[in-house]
Amino acid sequence: MSAGWLRVLALIAVAGIVAACSSAPPAPVEGPAAAPTLEPAGDGPAQPSVTTSPAATPAVTVPPPPGEPAWMLGSTPLPRGPDGKPLVLPTPAALRDRRLPTLDRLPPPAPDAPYRSTVARIDDALAARMGTTWQPGCPVPLADLRHLTLSFWGFDGRPHTGELVVNASVAADVQKVFGRLFTARFPLEEMRIVEPTDVAAEPTGDGNTTAAFVCRPVRGSTSTPSAHSSGLAVDINPFQNPYKKGQSVLPELASAYLDRAWDRPGMIRKGDVVTRAFSEVGWSWGGTWSSSKDLMHFSSNGR
Repeated sequence: MSAGWLRVLALIAVAGIVAACSSAPPAPVEGPAAAPTLEPAGDGPAQPSVTTSPAATPAVTVPPPPGEPAWMLGSTPLPRGPDGKPLVLPTPAALRDRRLPTLDRLPPPAPDAPYRSTVARIDDALAARMGTTWQPGCPVPLADLRHLTLSFWGFDGRPHTGELVVNASVAADVQKVFGRLFTARFPLEEMRIVEPTDVAAEPTGDGNTTAAFVCRPVRGSTSTPSAHSSGLAVDINPFQNPYKKGQSVLPELASAYLDRAWDRPGMIRKGDVVTRAFSEVGWSWGGTWSSSKDLMHFSSNGR
C-alpha cells in the first residue's frame, strides 16, 4: 500500500485465545466492538489498509501473561497527537503473541472439507452492506468488482469461511492464493469485507482483519486512489504484519511485531508460503519496499 490510505479496515477483534496456546486460556469476555485501523500503502502516500471492526462484532478481553494486565480489544480509542493523528503506543502484553480464535460470520466448512471458494457479482444486498465504501467516481465500477468466499484456517486450528471484494480481473488469482494458504494451514484471524461502520469507527490500534477492497484516496490527497480502491490489493493479518515508515506504525499497537526475529504464527516472511503464493500470480509484496515496509500488503499493480 502507500502511506496515505489511513485506517479503512480496522482489523477486527474476535473472541478468545487460540487453541494453539500451550495451556487452555480463560474464556473470553465480551465487551465493546473493536475499532478500525487504516494503514498506509506503498512507497508513496499512505493508503488505508484493510482493518475492520463493526459494532456488530463483539470485542473480547484477552487473558494476558502472568503478572500482566488483561486487554479488551476495541475498547479504547487511541489518543491523538498535536497533528490529530492517533499515537503509536507499546503493544499490550496480551497481544505480543496474538493467537485469537475466529468468530464465524459465515458457515464454516466441515473439519475435513477441502478448500472451497466461490465468486459472484455484487448484488443489491452486498452493495447495501458495502455502503459508502464504494461510491460513483471510485476507480472501479461496481460491476467490475466480485464477491469471493474463501476457506481459511484460523489460529484456533479450525477451518472457517471468509469473504473479500476484489476486482474481477484478479478474482481467480486471489482464489488460487488462498487455496495455497489453506493447504499450508497458514492461520488468519479474520477475513471479511469493509463496511461503513468500520470506516467511521474511532481507531483503537488493535484490529486484525484480512481484507481487500475499500475506496478511499491516499493520505494527503483528495483524489489519488490506492490499490485497495481498485480492488487490486489484499492485506493479510495486519497486526502480525504491520506497516512501518519512520515513526509511523499501523496498526498503532502492533510494534511488538516489528521484531521479525521472534517467529510467531501468522507472520509473513520473505520466501514463505504467502509471498510465494502471491508471487506465482504476479503480485508484489510491500515487505520489499525501501522507504517503508508494508508487511501485510500484496497488490497486483505494485502499489
